[in-house]
Amino acid sequence: MGALRFLYKRVLKRRDLDFENLPLLRTPKKLPVILSPEEVAHLIEAAPNLLYRTLLMLLYATGLRRTEAATLKLSDIDSALMLIHVHQGKGARDRELPLTQRLLDALRQYWRVCKIKPRVYLFPSHWEETAEEKPISDKTVWNACHEAALRAGITKRLGPHTLRHCFATHMLEAGTDLRTIQLLLGHRRLKETAIYLHLSRRHLQAAIHPLDQISLCAFSRQAEPPENAHP
Repeated sequence: MGALRFLYKRVLKRRDLDFENLPLLRTPKKLPVILSPEEVAHLIEAAPNLLYRTLLMLLYATGLRRTEAATLKLSDIDSALMLIHVHQGKGARDRELPLTQRLLDALRQYWRVCKIKPRVYLFPSHWEETAEEKPISDKTVWNACHEAALRAGITKRLGPHTLRHCFATHMLEAGTDLRTIQLLLGHRRLKETAIYLHLSRRHLQAAIHPLDQISLCAFSRQAEPPENAHP
């Protein structure tokens, strides 16, 4: 509809059409799917191999986008400062993420098991020593989530971005402030991060319910409506 309005109003200069009554289609805004911490644990444990397990742990522990996870380099893992450097993420913005000891141990275990050690990318797609090393594709990251979900028996529709949503929501439930989560996710505006307030069980349960704030007398037979009253 926007394209038609532009064509007739701006390009063809048609002033005889009633543009104000042309409806604009709006995309329904739906809340993202969220897994409970227990479901995330089942998902990770159901990974069919160590590569997929490490990918899932990385996504959940950092909130990385799938492209950021796929192209992560060995040099981005700073074990001295316990940071993960994200270079030129979405919007060409750099950011830093905390690296926990548990995640570092998982990354080191994955690296030790690799028969041909990664040289540039943490998750290379070519394992021949003579071949040019390239990162895995976004599809590989998606397959890790899909196959683990099938094996775990999780029927919710999920993908790599689901773990990003879980990362933010679970951090919010643990007491992390919204501004910090915004920086960790790399959101430009705070309102992009505010959606997780709708997903946090802690914030929903802390809300004051109006029904609980009023006093009601106990129900009695005399309070029943007459037979001819409409509901």
